[in-house]
Amino acid sequence: MSQPPGQQPPQGGFGAPQDPEQGVQGPPAQPPQAPPSPQPGYGYPQGPGPYNPGPGPYGQQPGPYNSPPGPYGQQPGPYNSPPGPYGQQPGPYGGYPPQQFPGAPVPPPGGGGAGGGVGGKNFLRSTPGIVTAAAVALLLIGGGAWFALGSGDGDGDAKPTAGRSEGADPNASESVDQGDGTGGGREEQDDLNAGRKDGESKVLWLQTNDVDLPRNGSDVYGPWFVGDTVVKAMYRQVVGYSAVDGRKKWTLPLPAEVCSAPAAPTADGKIVIGVKDGTTDKSLCNQLQMVDLTTGKGGWKKEVVESGVFDILTDITLTISGDTVTAARTGNSNAYRVSDGKDLFARLPGECQPYAFAGGARLIAAESCPTGDYETTQNQIQELDPASGAARWTYKLAKDWEVDKVYSVDPLVISAKNDDKKSWSVFALNANGTLRSEIAGGKDKFAPRCGGGFVVFGSNLEGCVGVAADAGTFYMSTEPDTSGTAARTNEVIAFSLDTGKAKWRAKAPAGRQMTPLRMEGGKVLVYLDPTYDKGGAVATVAATGGAPTMLQRHPASTAQIENSFYSAKLAYVDGRFFVTSGRVSASNDEEEMKKSTMMAFGE
Repeated sequence: MSQPPGQQPPQGGFGAPQDPEQGVQGPPAQPPQAPPSPQPGYGYPQGPGPYNPGPGPYGQQPGPYNSPPGPYGQQPGPYNSPPGPYGQQPGPYGGYPPQQFPGAPVPPPGGGGAGGGVGGKNFLRSTPGIVTAAAVALLLIGGGAWFALGSGDGDGDAKPTAGRSEGADPNASESVDQGDGTGGGREEQDDLNAGRKDGESKVLWLQTNDVDLPRNGSDVYGPWFVGDTVVKAMYRQVVGYSAVDGRKKWTLPLPAEVCSAPAAPTADGKIVIGVKDGTTDKSLCNQLQMVDLTTGKGGWKKEVVESGVFDILTDITLTISGDTVTAARTGNSNAYRVSDGKDLFARLPGECQPYAFAGGARLIAAESCPTGDYETTQNQIQELDPASGAARWTYKLAKDWEVDKVYSVDPLVISAKNDDKKSWSVFALNANGTLRSEIAGGKDKFAPRCGGGFVVFGSNLEGCVGVAADAGTFYMSTEPDTSGTAARTNEVIAFSLDTGKAKWRAKAPAGRQMTPLRMEGGKVLVYLDPTYDKGGAVATVAATGGAPTMLQRHPASTAQIENSFYSAKLAYVDGRFFVTSGRVSASNDEEEMKKSTMMAFGE
């Protein structure tokens, strides 16, 4: 197949469609940036389900479209299902399952949870109608159920007593339940450290659900960390807990359900969440509420004003960069100052408009451009000034390639997909927006895990683990080997951001899977998942490769609990490791109140 006019493939990775013998290719770069000779790349991430394509223009091989299950088998269905492991993300558009190379994609698998959203860039061309979900308006706000463990001597005698937060006017969002730390839960204290062995870390505390949720359950937003406080939002409340012992510090009741939240707060611990404007299934996600995560007090409130008849506010995605929070959805976006709620910018100059952002050290916009062709999409990437929205540079993708995730903003590493060509690509851009490299994935199968709630009209670009990056290297975990003595063992592969080529491979311990979380002290911080006879672990891998160095080994006696969190979110902060459920749901109220929602490990 010939290449698109004016587009040339980048060196060392993926370009425009090539002859099948040349292998799977990815998005081409801008003409001035690319030499003409690509190296074989890799295909689009797969999910479960039967799909048997013939060989395509990217050199893909036919075969059943059944990617192997995650570390502990297939995730459960979206709602009212038993908890699942750390494999695939749940829910409709619940993020990518382990990647399959080569192969062809189908839309992401079903269920809500903390997985990534479907890219809303051109969703209207393929989805007739608006997807809505039934909501149940009944809510009982309860005290946090927690199990704080003793000093590790195995005879913890503290017994939590039941308690409930004080009633509050749901419209008075600044009222704060400071919490007395008593919480509620089981009548007898579970001593989760009783079976701890030498060399294993302690279970610091375990939270169980205390909120009566709607029939279909609720997504969990966060956790966010400010000092010694860990905060999460679920359903109609935001709650801060002590990171040390899990005791509730404060509760902020909300008038309706939380529907969106950024991946991270500002440097001074402020965040802006999205709240629905009512309690029916027709309610919009258009109310913004600033929250001080240190005190639990609500700040300014603001409505995202509809911009034209095609501004769909059933979904928004929120991103923070500096003192700016952006609210994005298909075709429209707004930016506000976090500190006081002031409007900063909305529609950008020109026809291309953002549908999603990635934040942090830089504000990166994924934008959709009109093509005049119902069947063709055109995306571009811009870095924006967070205060004004002014573009610092623009990188235009080839037609029909869409920005899917941002794995890192500094350095900038992008995941893009082409649904029509059934291909997936990862590439890096320089600080000035020019192409730096494309990652040459070869025949390996990769398994990034990406968070974010259920999104139809928009896209979540942030929240991925299984990937990490430093100034010169990009790190990504593979799927586990499913054969022989190495079964269930995976690797982390380091790629040069200058050439896109693999630099080294680090294998996980036998029978374990290793997931990069981020960089720490110049090393790759990784999580080793629990097995039937081993607890999880936190380790580092040197920037030069080699075997992982253990920082924290979790008790084997609590491995089953550690592995029970649905669509688990993982965080290592100040020497403590936190596992948090990405969604809470159950088949009945009694089971719902027994769900483990957060667990902390430490020394």
